[in-house]
Amino acid sequence: MKRIAALTMVRNDDFFLRKWVEYYGRELGKENLYIYYDGEDQAVADICQGTNVSLHPKIGNHVIAAEKGRLRFLSDRAAELFARGYEVVIGVDADEYIVVDPKLGIGLREYLSRHKIDVCLSPLGLDFGQKLGEEDDLSFGQTFLSQRHYAQIGTRYTKASIIAKPCRWGSGFHRVKGHNFHIAPDLYLMHFGYADVKMLESRLGDVDRVAQGWKKHIYKRSRTIRYATEKKARDFDRWTRLARICQTWCRPPYALNKPAMFELRIVVKIPERFNDVF
Repeated sequence: MKRIAALTMVRNDDFFLRKWVEYYGRELGKENLYIYYDGEDQAVADICQGTNVSLHPKIGNHVIAAEKGRLRFLSDRAAELFARGYEVVIGVDADEYIVVDPKLGIGLREYLSRHKIDVCLSPLGLDFGQKLGEEDDLSFGQTFLSQRHYAQIGTRYTKASIIAKPCRWGSGFHRVKGHNFHIAPDLYLMHFGYADVKMLESRLGDVDRVAQGWKKHIYKRSRTIRYATEKKARDFDRWTRLARICQTWCRPPYALNKPAMFELRIVVKIPERFNDVF
């Protein structure tokens, strides 16, 4: 089995970090998790016990500059982990969970150990929303995937999150600079950052996020809740198979190492086989 690390950087995001540590700790071992707090004014959450956690000076005061600085920082940390003997490094935000389709009957570490990765590997992106009128507030009383059943197939979350050698992530882990992307079969990046309307309202009230220029971005991404609520949900297996084909061959002209999907807004219903994953 390969030696695999997962890293993330957080600020004011302990709710999702708790699930991040719980999930990746189970899949990879807590000793292989690396958590960097953006700002020495942050308090380290108790859930981080057993992981490798550290506080760092706050990176940037505006969303664009801060994001570029954050990914430079994390790319450097990933390079250090490779130098220490790791064979694969996963870089994701605290509200992103890379999941192997349960139909395979294997976990994340075994999946990545079996898979040949030249430079980077991308899971298929699923951006979860909340179907208003059907789904309640997100809580830790049940698994997330038993509470949220609708997601948009999103190119923004088909990220080059998994790397097998030192390289440079672009902003948001969306691409690896100077390299193509490869979408893995039966592997998904599940984004939960906009999967709860109350949490979204809380983020809009976060002084730090507003000051950094995140307000417009959050409003824009909140469309996921509207899509989950209003759009007809399509068959998961059929449309994720088609999406992999489409995103593999279609590229935006301004970034040929990112996936495209003709601006299709396809919402799928997540099969029950995923309910107990996290």
